[in-house]
Amino acid sequence: MADQVRLIKKYPNRRLYDTRTSTYITLADVKELVLHHEDFQVVDAKSGEDLTRAILLQIILEEEAGGAPMFTSDVLSQMIRFYGNAMQGMMGQYLGTNIKAFTEMQAKLQEQARSLYGDNTGMSKDLWAQFLSFQGPAMQNMMAAYVEQSRKMFQQMQDSMQDQTRKMFTGIQFPGFPPGHGQDKADEKK
Repeated sequence: MADQVRLIKKYPNRRLYDTRTSTYITLADVKELVLHHEDFQVVDAKSGEDLTRAILLQIILEEEAGGAPMFTSDVLSQMIRFYGNAMQGMMGQYLGTNIKAFTEMQAKLQEQARSLYGDNTGMSKDLWAQFLSFQGPAMQNMMAAYVEQSRKMFQQMQDSMQDQTRKMFTGIQFPGFPPGHGQDKADEKK
């Protein structure tokens, strides 16, 4: 029974009802479920529609408005530009993979600190803060190098796809384009 996904129903009055505890809960309570790695699903009480993503986005919105935002306006603008773009699915995968890698790296560092200093939570938080104050710039440089490498790989992939597309459609006459249009540019790259 404990392995089942916790079901939370959202009622038209915007209240959230936790079916496991038979109580109404708040977004702060849902955030605590996330922080404790609790599996849950939020559904519309009438239609049964899955609202989990909408609730998680609402929590992110509150966190972003709460004082120390994680995303700059530029980053959010860039993310919005990917919606409806052919690369939308790839961007979601890219972000998910990178967040997972960052989380795994953080877990390994925490495990190493635990093995060195024991399970003293207060002390390990202080050590973690000290580590980040000293290693923060190095980690940022490492992440910047990783992002730059990813950008270059993405650009190479995009160039390769464009070249393959040109080769695939060479010789096909498209209305409104002169014969061989774009071929000169492809040849210039070589």
